[in-house]
Amino acid sequence: MRAVFVTRLGGPEVLQIHEAPEPQVRPGKVLVEIEAAGVNFADAMMARGTYPGTPQPPFIAGREFCGTIVDSINSSGGRSTSTGASGFSPGDRVMGYCQGAAFAERVAVSANSIWPAPKNWTAVEAAAFPVNFFTAYLAFWKAGLTDVGDSARRPRVLIHAVAGGVGTAAVEIAKILGIETYGTSSSDEKLSRMRQLGLNHGINYKQDDYEEAIQKLTDGEGVDAVFEMLGGEHTAKSTRCLAFLGRVILYGTATGVQPQFDVRTMYTKQASVHGLWLSPLASHKEVMEPAWQRMKEWIDSGKLRPVVGHTLPLHRAGDAFRLLLERKNFGKVVLTV
Repeated sequence: MRAVFVTRLGGPEVLQIHEAPEPQVRPGKVLVEIEAAGVNFADAMMARGTYPGTPQPPFIAGREFCGTIVDSINSSGGRSTSTGASGFSPGDRVMGYCQGAAFAERVAVSANSIWPAPKNWTAVEAAAFPVNFFTAYLAFWKAGLTDVGDSARRPRVLIHAVAGGVGTAAVEIAKILGIETYGTSSSDEKLSRMRQLGLNHGINYKQDDYEEAIQKLTDGEGVDAVFEMLGGEHTAKSTRCLAFLGRVILYGTATGVQPQFDVRTMYTKQASVHGLWLSPLASHKEVMEPAWQRMKEWIDSGKLRPVVGHTLPLHRAGDAFRLLLERKNFGKVVLTV
């Protein structure tokens, strides 16, 4: 089968298509024929060797997909027409998450890491769902904002890189939850498009300091949570954007610099910084299942739908990485297989 390999550590130029051995289907796993695969910043970090747990090259890139189940092996080791408790069978169209190897024609994954692809979504849309929407929803969960109830005022959330994959998902979810959103981006055009999606306040960080902008926009009160994936000084700046008892949800270090902490502000505001990493959380069914059931309700009612800004064929995986690394993407970048 064809697959996109990281042939050595480096930038987009290290990605090459080669023939790969067929995936081995082991007990509790399913074999999926892939139609489309989502591209994430974590994939680019793995290619550079800066993502935790990156294997030694060569390895197949990619961590989310949409496709059709073609084979499965139950827990006792026998092939069957059903994957057991998961309720999936060969022929079912699914979207899924894995730690790697999704940029290929087929992938073998745990039956616990796939979900039914919505019938009215394209394969490209379904491939754009798992990483971004679970990350966004769990960020609200970590911030204690998945059930805001009758608050004295609408909770406020600052979302960095708001026009990216997680950012667009977070804006959609915030709109459902009744949360006031503030988003940063490098482009007025992107911010305008995000307002159409539901963003309440846009901040062009190339023109305005977002820390100062938040103080002005909130009359000095700050926001209840910041979704932060930049690292470096931005973790400290984001903390200073918080209101009393606010939380920074840290889910990445796109700058490549370790997060800096403003401990004094954390003390005075009784604020906290919470780490969020989907890779280890994905194996915790007690976390993932409630998140999926909540989002499934919103999907079924037409309230959630991935924003896909760029669709490229598999052999242009390098170009897909460049869109992310050069901050030229809007919404999700997806490869068709």
